[in-house]
Amino acid sequence: MKWMIASDIHGSALFCRRLLAAFDREGADRLVLLGDLLYHGPRNPLPEGYAPQETAALLNARRERLVCVRGNCDADVDQMVLEFPILSDSCLLCAGGRTVLATHGHLWNTQKRPPLCPGDVLLHGHTHVPAWEPFGEGNYYLNPGSVSLPKEDSPRGYLMLEDGAFTWKTLEGEPYHALTL
Repeated sequence: MKWMIASDIHGSALFCRRLLAAFDREGADRLVLLGDLLYHGPRNPLPEGYAPQETAALLNARRERLVCVRGNCDADVDQMVLEFPILSDSCLLCAGGRTVLATHGHLWNTQKRPPLCPGDVLLHGHTHVPAWEPFGEGNYYLNPGSVSLPKEDSPRGYLMLEDGAFTWKTLEGEPYHALTL
């Protein structure tokens, strides 16, 4: 299975459209969204193209291909306009024989570690900065960065997962890092 993983759209219809165009271009089976879909939060500026209702409509049109977890800016009221579940704090994926715990990052992260077995992967957004770091007992922390509000001069982008290999790409589809587990 080919997965696209993205985080932190924050209500930008402009960058949501670009993400969905990349999803089509990549030919991915599923799109995993790591939270913060519609609202920008009080600590972030309004992202370019901020239009939460339009963003909701764009995502609802792809509802059968989405797997999502709740971000710190996602609320019950968001679930009222979204036609796919977004209120789980985490979900499990499999990659190359490893278990991947996907979460947003505000509850579980490398400082407040979830219970992981040696070799498991912690995947989260929240920081808006791409990451690929070993930690713990053979564990990895992976982060796709942000679609709409990247930080620390990182590119707007996403992460591809196929056959146990992770590839970080810009929204234009240019790879800039790869990791095989």
